[in-house]
Amino acid sequence: MYTSKKEYFYGTGRRKESVASVRVYEGTGKIAINGRDIDDYFGLETLKLIVRQPMTLTETVGKYDLVIKVVGGGVSGQAGAIRHGLARALVVADEANKPVLKKAGLLTRDPRMKERKKYGLKAARRAPQFSKR
Repeated sequence: MYTSKKEYFYGTGRRKESVASVRVYEGTGKIAINGRDIDDYFGLETLKLIVRQPMTLTETVGKYDLVIKVVGGGVSGQAGAIRHGLARALVVADEANKPVLKKAGLLTRDPRMKERKKYGLKAARRAPQFSKR
């Protein structure tokens, strides 16, 4: 979609198991996720709102084109990762965006992750069924 010669701002976002790399180009407001339009990629309107939230808060809707690559996790985690990456990229683009995004809590990585499975257990905390005999 874009050549590497065009200048862009970059941000990496993470949530749960998802990792998103967000490139912000000067443009008209197109959003491409993994080579697809945002409307094709996310079915739910709430997920699209989550992705656009940093742009809405900084009043930059329609000023930038977004090229996003996202891997891992489910749709909700991916939307959160994109939001985090976009917020970081907007701070790189203009330092004046930082207080607004920080106040909304969009620059903080959501630390909640799936707990790892421990040895001797069937899941993270699920013990094997007890048998008296």
